[in-house]
Amino acid sequence: MFNRCSPLEDEKRSGIVQVYTGTGKGKTTAALGLALRAAGHDQKGMIIQFMKGQIKYGELSSIEDLPGLEIEQYGRADFVDKNDPDQVDIDFAKEGFDRAKEVLSEEEYDIVVLDEMNMVLDFELLEEKDVIEMLENKPPHMEIVLTGRNAPPSIIDLADLVTVMSEVKHPYMIGMDGREGIEF
Repeated sequence: MFNRCSPLEDEKRSGIVQVYTGTGKGKTTAALGLALRAAGHDQKGMIIQFMKGQIKYGELSSIEDLPGLEIEQYGRADFVDKNDPDQVDIDFAKEGFDRAKEVLSEEEYDIVVLDEMNMVLDFELLEEKDVIEMLENKPPHMEIVLTGRNAPPSIIDLADLVTVMSEVKHPYMIGMDGREGIEF
């Protein structure tokens, strides 16, 4: 699909839409690693985390002192009920989405990670058509990464790169709790 920018377009690089989805661990970690790599090349990154908030994830304190990367959370500590989401969860998703649209319109970032956006769509906290419209109108130089399980077919079709993480074996299966610095 790589038709968003001509390879000969002046000096701006071509940004693509990436999706990391699937049941396996590592989707957010891969996206954060990509943002870290970009920061190492003096590129500016914004990470917007949906359905996450009020939990001290390790990436929050790491990014705090890292030039070129910013992170914002739009969610609460509680799990969202997929079958009956609270209005507060819908409101957080909308607030995060409005912030994402603002970030894309400002064009000051090179990479934008929309962490757990696929889950937001799967839980129907936002309209797919609105997210697709935002992605179709992204600045040509900007790299956009969407993470989360259950990426909808419309997002997979639109994306230029899709990686599916599949779980083969995980310590959760034998009852091990999440570990600080590894799972959060």
